[in-house]
Amino acid sequence: MQLLDGKAAAAAIKREVALAVAGLAGSRPPVLALVRVGEDPASKVYVGTKAKACEECGIGSRNVHLEVDVSEAHLLEVLRGFNDDPDVDGILLQLPLPRHIDSDRAIAAISPAKDVDGFHPENLGRLAAGNPRFVPCTPLGIRELLIRHQVKTAGANVVVLGRSVIVGKPMALLFALKGEGGDATVTICHSRSRDVSAHTRAADIVVAAMGIPRFLKADMVRPGVVVVDVGINRVDDAGAPKGYRIVGDVDFDSVAEKASLITPVPGGVGPMTVAMLMSNTLAAHRMRRESGHVELR
Repeated sequence: MQLLDGKAAAAAIKREVALAVAGLAGSRPPVLALVRVGEDPASKVYVGTKAKACEECGIGSRNVHLEVDVSEAHLLEVLRGFNDDPDVDGILLQLPLPRHIDSDRAIAAISPAKDVDGFHPENLGRLAAGNPRFVPCTPLGIRELLIRHQVKTAGANVVVLGRSVIVGKPMALLFALKGEGGDATVTICHSRSRDVSAHTRAADIVVAAMGIPRFLKADMVRPGVVVVDVGINRVDDAGAPKGYRIVGDVDFDSVAEKASLITPVPGGVGPMTVAMLMSNTLAAHRMRRESGHVELR
């Protein structure tokens, strides 16, 4: 068994982005707007991590924190302001949002050309049509992680556990695209699927993104399988310093004995998500520069 080391791969990607940013001739560096609503502890950590990554890559960041009771109208106004700001290349709206705000409406308010998270309906539609612009960062990071570990996907049987717009659906679409990291035969399993094990035991690659702690067991996979664990679940553990610990959607210890490659939790997919956000922001800057929306110095 070998670990799919997301930390090392993400560090390499951020170095590549930093070099590319440093080499931008005649224009300002890329700028990412980070918008957070409320006091969700995890969201605060995630936004802080993304802001730090921007600094490491030479990308500018604009951080906006709105109170939990902010009106939907005001949030949309903030997002549209960044849409119209010529000095902002990408916009990230940290999810989840408070219940009184329609997340779909907020995401749709972001310009597709600045939607570096890849969740705008236009960008998801372009991915489905085989002409992607910005791809959601977690599935994009998974594809990049597999490519960098020379995992063959062409002709492979791939099972994606989960059908969310954030991971499952775009992940399946990426695997089905023509080209590097694609050309796979893809099955999506979800909460209504019957006999999930029959699908996972036939898989060469399994991506687990169901949000169920340790869902994927050793008897559900074949020897030599490649396993990517997207899950981040908090489980009670009286022996841990904080009274809990973080586990994935895969029963790591047992599945690792059969897998040829497997991601750890944490340290697998998470760092790749942030790294691909930096890559998407750089790409947004380049696209806007080519279209004349970034002024040359």
